[in-house]
Amino acid sequence: MKKAIIYKPAKTSMQSGYGKTKDWVMEYVVEKTGINPLMGWESSTNTMSELKLEFSSKENAIKYAKKNKINFEIIEPKKRKVIKKSYADNFIK
Repeated sequence: MKKAIIYKPAKTSMQSGYGKTKDWVMEYVVEKTGINPLMGWESSTNTMSELKLEFSSKENAIKYAKKNKINFEIIEPKKRKVIKKSYADNFIK
């Protein structure tokens, strides 16, 4: 049986904005990976490990997984803490 995870990607350290973090991603989980004897890289014979599907909402991703009989796990995004800072606070304290 196929298994997948559904998550909302976090921004990378190279991004200043949150532009590519709006969509939900469904990625298949591959259990058997091996080391390629020629190059020494991690590889898999299952091409599902290379597949990432993007959805506009979490509900659409769940609907797709249920329609295609895919076991899935949802990873909810963490709320980020916004700490308001003022430049003047450097001189007041």
